[in-house]
Amino acid sequence: MNDKPIKIGNFNLNGKAILAPMSGVTDFPFRKLAHQWGAPLVVSEMVASESLLTDNKDMNRRAIGEHLAPFVIQLAGRKAYWMAEATKRIQDLGADIIDINMGCPAKQVTKGLSGSALMRDLDHALSLIEAVVGASSVPVTLKMRLGWDDNSINAPELAKRAEDAGVQAFTVHGRTRQQFYKGQADWSKVKAVKEAISKPLFVNGDICTLKDAKVAMAASKADGVMIGRGAYGAPWLPAQISRQLNGQQPLNPTLSDYKNCVLEHYEHMLSHYGKKYGVKSARKHLVWYVDHFEKNELEAKLWRQRLCSTENITDVTKHLNSFFDERGD
Repeated sequence: MNDKPIKIGNFNLNGKAILAPMSGVTDFPFRKLAHQWGAPLVVSEMVASESLLTDNKDMNRRAIGEHLAPFVIQLAGRKAYWMAEATKRIQDLGADIIDINMGCPAKQVTKGLSGSALMRDLDHALSLIEAVVGASSVPVTLKMRLGWDDNSINAPELAKRAEDAGVQAFTVHGRTRQQFYKGQADWSKVKAVKEAISKPLFVNGDICTLKDAKVAMAASKADGVMIGRGAYGAPWLPAQISRQLNGQQPLNPTLSDYKNCVLEHYEHMLSHYGKKYGVKSARKHLVWYVDHFEKNELEAKLWRQRLCSTENITDVTKHLNSFFDERGD
């Protein structure tokens, strides 16, 4: 394993496991917690280029959040003009790194010819990359999948062309778009991307443990890993895996530390979104926390019902305290 720090532009990361951008999950409250735990890099939720320039500013503020160094904003789009203009706006907001999304498989994204749909037309994809790089004075990175389907595994070609255009680092999810999240990510197929480029590469998909990270890096020859769904209910996971990949002692938090993290997350959700929407938006996270700490399905179901059946903030907080206190330390 390469012991050198991963460098993106002028930024030296302090670890090799970073947090993936996930729409509806890695909002600012979640990223703030992951950053506090020690994640080397967290990336904003995907922001649509045209919407960034035309939608309500408060909506954009909520999507992007505040500066967490290095401040990485992920940008999606399908028109070079809007991608370039949004790049300028993102820099005005203080971004240290801009990540281009060419990996999202969601139908509402790909039907608009954004996300992983761009891998069906590499010439057009490259025109967007060139527009962003040309408008940016900060490093630009690229996230993608292996290709659109099994008959068009073109991530190595796109990566090579993107590197020639000035992209500074890459993340590849070990599935095609047509696989969505079915089956198992094929980390070995990411190896061809590493062989095509000289810039840092992160492998993504189904990385939930230190063992997963080591196997994925060995199979792909990637420099690091990007953790997505494995971090559901575990904002500490990128930091934990990063430390262990670095040969450092694991975090070893107590159950009390975990409880304080969950309570803080809930408070952040309420302050970020407002109480009415924050209560509802927090529920999926509370469900994931329950599932993380309670493996008995009947018991977990009871706690999920308690936490998600009320909009009374005081009651939710009491339930969270009880949940952790009943499990001892």
